[in-house]
This record gives sequence, C-alpha cells and structure tokens, in this order.
Amino acid sequence: MAEEKKQDEIESSFVEPSRPNILAGFFRNFFKIRDEPTVFGKSFMVALFLALLLLAWYLATRGEPEQRAIAPQVLGSPEEVFGSFKSLWFDRALMRNLLISLGRVMEGFALAGLVGIPLGILSGAFKRIDAFFAPISIFGRNIPIVTLVPLTLLWFGTGETQKIFFIFIACVAFVMFDTARSIADVDKAYLDTAYTLGASKWQVLNKVIIPLSLPGIFNSMRLLFGLAFGYIILAEMIDMNSGIGMLILVSQRRGPREHVYLILLFITLVAYLLDRVLYAAQQILFPYRYGRS
Repeated sequence: MAEEKKQDEIESSFVEPSRPNILAGFFRNFFKIRDEPTVFGKSFMVALFLALLLLAWYLATRGEPEQRAIAPQVLGSPEEVFGSFKSLWFDRALMRNLLISLGRVMEGFALAGLVGIPLGILSGAFKRIDAFFAPISIFGRNIPIVTLVPLTLLWFGTGETQKIFFIFIACVAFVMFDTARSIADVDKAYLDTAYTLGASKWQVLNKVIIPLSLPGIFNSMRLLFGLAFGYIILAEMIDMNSGIGMLILVSQRRGPREHVYLILLFITLVAYLLDRVLYAAQQILFPYRYGRS
C-alpha cells in the first residue's frame, strides 16, 4: 500500500495545473516588473485587446446612421467594413495590387542592399571610410521620408523607376548605417585571436568579421524591409495607376471608404506574416545566435 501511495504522489506531481491555477498565477504576477508571461498570458492579453477594440468599434457605430456616435462617412460599422471585402478583393483587385507593391519594394530594397551592405562593411571596418560616407549616412537617416517623393518625381518622373528608386533612397542610408554598426560590434577579442594565429587583414575581414556580423545584418534588413513596405504607399499615392497606395487614395476619394480600413488591416496582416517568415529564416540561418523555438 505504501508503494502504491508513493506512486500516486509521483504521478500527481506530473499533472498539468488546472486552468484556475494558471489564471491565478497570471493575475498574481500581472504587475510584477519584467516578469515574462506565459504563452497563455500573452494570448489572453492580445485577445482581450482585440475584443475591447471590436466592442468599442461596435458601440460607436451601431444603430441608424443619424444616431451613431461616429458618422458612417468617417467609420463604418464592423459589418459594413468587413462586408465590403468581396468588392475590394474582386472589383478593386486587392491581391494584384498588393503583389505589384511588393514587387516594387523588393526591387528597391534589393538595390539598397546591394549598395548599402558593401559600403556598410567597409565603413564598419575602416573608420576613415566611415568618416568619408558620414554625410550620406547622416543626411539619408534624418531627411523626412515624405520629402523624397517630390525629389524622385523630379529625377525619375511618375513611372516604375521613380517608385523603385524612392525605396532605394529611403533605405540605403539605414542599410549602410546598420551594417557598419553590426561590423563594429564584433568583439575585438576575435580579431586579436585571428591576428595571433597569423591571419592577414583581409582574412580577418572575410573569415571573422563578416561571418560574425551576418546575424545582425540580417536582423536589421528584416526590420528595414517592414519599413520599406510602408514607404511604398507614399509613392503610389502620387501616381494613381496601381498598387496599395493607389487603392487607399481611390477608396478615400471615390468610396467606399470602408475599403480604406480593410486595406490597412490587410497590409498590416501581410507585413506581420512577412516578418514572421523572415524571422523563421533568421532562426534557421543563424541558430547559434537566435536559436529555434
């Protein structure tokens, strides 16, 4: 009997805690500074925020148009907004315009990477080169992005070239700066060890500095790509030909205005999914730095 009782105690220790215990722990540690929540805790907070947002949206737009807290011309009800998705998808060709915008972003961003990464490597490794390119880095990172629209229109007109070079000019200085910072962040101990083993200057750069900085460069490029996806909308609002920016402007001017909110929700979801794909690739490429969960 004693052995059976002991076995029951051991098995009970492996029983998953009940939901009330999980909730109790969640609320007990709610205001504990820097306490990392569980997956359940994070999911609960996300669901709570979305539920409250939808509730506020519903309450502000329910009833007849003249009785609403927010006029339907400003914000439609959830039923009206999501109900217009079919016309946005088919009549306004949402997916086709999204792919056009993504293509422009990828071309401009790839060009920024081809130029910015090599220059960033040189700037991070050689301080005099860094000083030489400092004006470009400072100017490119501090100029308001919106001012680049008339500048690229002046240089390239309103065609595809303008949109691609808009993304290039908007991103290349950030690519250079972040790459140089990743290169400079490589611990000097690795360089000293390589020199001690007889490596030359270029071997240290190619075999030590660049490989160790690649995770940081990739992570920076992943974050910058999300910004570039938002930048393209500015350029597309000028030339109302195609793209997500064109859809937003047409919906705002000609209606239905519910499409504006749907497009914003849709591109946010797409941008998030793209970021998760790149993050997964980052974990696969650099498991020693980021690991895989």
